[in-house]
Amino acid sequence: MPPLDLKDGSVEAGLDALDTPVNAPEGNLLRRIAARALPPIGAIVLGIVIWQVLWAAAFWPEFKLPAPIAVWNLIWELISTGKIFELFWTSVHRAVIGFAISLLIAVPLGLAIANIQVVRRGIGPLVSGLQSLPSVAWVPAAILWFGLNDSAIYWVVLLGAVPSIANGLVSGLDQVPPILPRVGKALGAGRIGGIRHILLPAALPGFLGGLKQGWAFSWRSLMAAELIATSPDLGEGLGQYLHNGMSLSDISMVFAGILLIFVVGVGIELLVFRPLENSVLKARGLTASAR
Repeated sequence: MPPLDLKDGSVEAGLDALDTPVNAPEGNLLRRIAARALPPIGAIVLGIVIWQVLWAAAFWPEFKLPAPIAVWNLIWELISTGKIFELFWTSVHRAVIGFAISLLIAVPLGLAIANIQVVRRGIGPLVSGLQSLPSVAWVPAAILWFGLNDSAIYWVVLLGAVPSIANGLVSGLDQVPPILPRVGKALGAGRIGGIRHILLPAALPGFLGGLKQGWAFSWRSLMAAELIATSPDLGEGLGQYLHNGMSLSDISMVFAGILLIFVVGVGIELLVFRPLENSVLKARGLTASAR
């Protein structure tokens, strides 16, 4: 093997090539859309086919497993009457407000745990313990403290989302190379400036995972609260709709409620967190990881 000639610039060119992000070919727009849309559509169709086969085989009575068409007719009735928008608005706006408040509380808490050893040792284990505690356990206490109103529901959402977001931020900050804060300090960045311009941007990829988990806990907590804390004064959200189906022993209504809750969860993931995650990965040259 002939020795490398360092003067011809081949080594530098090779290193530059390694640093250059490798972008997937653009290809045809319809082909790229199909590549992303067809797999989940195929999974949904397969699930419905299996559901239909199980129903047709009558392994379970009708009051335990409804026909897919019966559930679809119920969902279509909600759409045609406009009631579905009321259900979505009641639950989604509560989840968004609760998640926003949780974010305002969790970010300072996570920064304190990550940067102050006394706080990490004293509060860190408690926050991790709260994350493992099912948020539904707080619903009875919240009802006794606040009554059957939105305050009780938001309290349950906060206790479900804040620990997840705070722990996600701590995990992201712990993965920041120690050299970065020292470089920022050497360049004149103060404590607040270092957090704002160095620590938080460096921890953003890991923090996004905490945000996604925090939203999932927020949504689950909200559904648990709406299932238990039911009252005409609270309005009818997806959780209360599911509770009504159980009270009426209407399995089609129960399945419709489950599917609508699932649709919201998938929709938030695809419309909010997936584009946000892709933009962060592309900004860091990790386009191969973007989905």
